[in-house]
Amino acid sequence: MAEEKKSQLTTLCYIEKDGCYLMLHRIKKKKDVNEGKWIGVGGHFEKNESPEECLLREVKEETGLCLTSWKFRGLVTFIAKGWPTEYMCLFTADGFEGELTECKEGILSWVPFSEIEKLNLWEGDRIFLSLLANGRDFFSLKLEYDGDVLKRYCINGVSFEVENRTEIDGERGAE
Repeated sequence: MAEEKKSQLTTLCYIEKDGCYLMLHRIKKKKDVNEGKWIGVGGHFEKNESPEECLLREVKEETGLCLTSWKFRGLVTFIAKGWPTEYMCLFTADGFEGELTECKEGILSWVPFSEIEKLNLWEGDRIFLSLLANGRDFFSLKLEYDGDVLKRYCINGVSFEVENRTEIDGERGAE
């Protein structure tokens, strides 16, 4: 039987509690494209799953938590040389039940919103975290990487070169 390849569809969720996001510091998994980075929780769709089914399964697997309230916030398209295009369904959640468990992919930690920018994040994650923080109801974000370097991004079809950070900084507000 042929090995089934991973779906190019994924979910990512930022679980909120008391002014913090639950963040995953990816330091345990071998051959991890996210090694050393801080990200939300989520993963690849399994056969016949909807975005919500994948979200609930992945959150339970990685955190031990069962979500009770969540919102689909955006669709993120990742383009990177040498990799297939990935489409990520981005969620936030503000309700859950259960106890946090250990994650086999890294260390889970509640990080205050004000401290997120200080973490080792992908540059594209900074953009969508900024859009989330600024209350965007739903957005489409395309991120184009060359290796680990973000070269270009598009928000709802409007393109920006990374060298021109004015627009996204305006989204974030002056720091």
